[in-house]
Amino acid sequence: MSDKIKPRTISGVLELLPNDQVVFNQMVDKIRKVYESFGFLPLDTPMIELSEILLAKAGGETEKQIYRFQKGDNDLSLRFDLTVPFAKYVSINQNELAFPFRRYQIGKVYRGERPQKCRFREFYQCDVDVISDKLDVIHDAEMVNIIYEAFQSLDLAKFTICINNRKVLNGFFEALEISEKKVEILRIIDKIDKIGEIAMREELDKIGVSQEKINRICEFILITGNTEEKMAQLKEMKIQNETFVEGLLELEKVAKYVKQFGIPEDCFRIDLKIARGLDYYTGTVYETFFDEYRNLGSVCSGGRYDNLTEYYTDRNFQGVGISIGLTRLYAQLKEMGLIKTQASSIAQVLVVPMDEKASEFALKIAQNLRKNAINTEIYANFYKDMKAKLKYADKLNIPYVCIIGEDEINQNCVMLKNMKEKTQRKVGLEDIFEAIK
Repeated sequence: MSDKIKPRTISGVLELLPNDQVVFNQMVDKIRKVYESFGFLPLDTPMIELSEILLAKAGGETEKQIYRFQKGDNDLSLRFDLTVPFAKYVSINQNELAFPFRRYQIGKVYRGERPQKCRFREFYQCDVDVISDKLDVIHDAEMVNIIYEAFQSLDLAKFTICINNRKVLNGFFEALEISEKKVEILRIIDKIDKIGEIAMREELDKIGVSQEKINRICEFILITGNTEEKMAQLKEMKIQNETFVEGLLELEKVAKYVKQFGIPEDCFRIDLKIARGLDYYTGTVYETFFDEYRNLGSVCSGGRYDNLTEYYTDRNFQGVGISIGLTRLYAQLKEMGLIKTQASSIAQVLVVPMDEKASEFALKIAQNLRKNAINTEIYANFYKDMKAKLKYADKLNIPYVCIIGEDEINQNCVMLKNMKEKTQRKVGLEDIFEAIK
């Protein structure tokens, strides 16, 4: 009887093969590059926090999904998202930070959800936020620009960035005198693309909204037309509610700035169905969809929040941010065949010494290649024959192989093999960099 433990990975986590991980990392790098191009600073908060910090505002389903454990006298939890740790960080370091503080963070978060297809317990989020004592809505429009540039760089599929304003929704509910049910109503509206209008109507009926008001809600959130036409229709409603009027003005300004940022009209629209379920959003909200793959749901979301740090400091901060759930996005796209991966290596060149006597020369060449920003791997299993060495390079899709034997050492050159073209030629050391690039 074997005493070996069966190796296995728990459900709800994504563990990739190297060729998939290379593609995943490339996506991370593209997103990071876009975030930094807008001047956002990197931040890395702990995965483990004191439970009282993470649970300060949590409740209901959020609290149930947090991984919580005791270690000694400490009550600890794994971070549920990157926003609450960000709020803690700002509260601690507010006297050292320059405001508006612009940060991005790409890291893993943990949720004790029931694992489902493309739903994970551990996953990467790619967040970007700006926070300050007072924040003009031009920052809300800038988030649209960031989303646009990020998904342009990923080049996955045609997408549309949808925006709304929670004040418009809240003011509308106040005008209908159903504001006491607004949190429930917002959560139901937020699901309309998944469950459809009929099911949404049924859920609103179940929480006690009258049929007349359900009709008004549907008429409101299903307004059609381009940005200008939707704004005109909203104004024509002449809703005399201060919150509604304020939200409408903010929405109009954001739309104006988005246009000034140069976002194509077919990549952006006002969508009054967008509510975002999280109740800390107070103004602009965002959701991004692939036009031909709406079944994937939102691939990037976020919004404006006021006073997120209220549980940690008396100083009032306003913020706005967006998040890309990259693990879920990658898994969905991979499953649908929209992401193609090939066996690949980070290395651009494989240096192959024919025998141990050629190793010193090979090591010097490899070092020079790396100093010239060419990723280089050395194949040091001397006992393998040349066929096996080339097969290794081919399997990992390494484009070039530098073969070094006695003749190459004597002639101060390498035999450079182009694996894609299946050609090879002798190249002097002074010409090798140009030949590879």
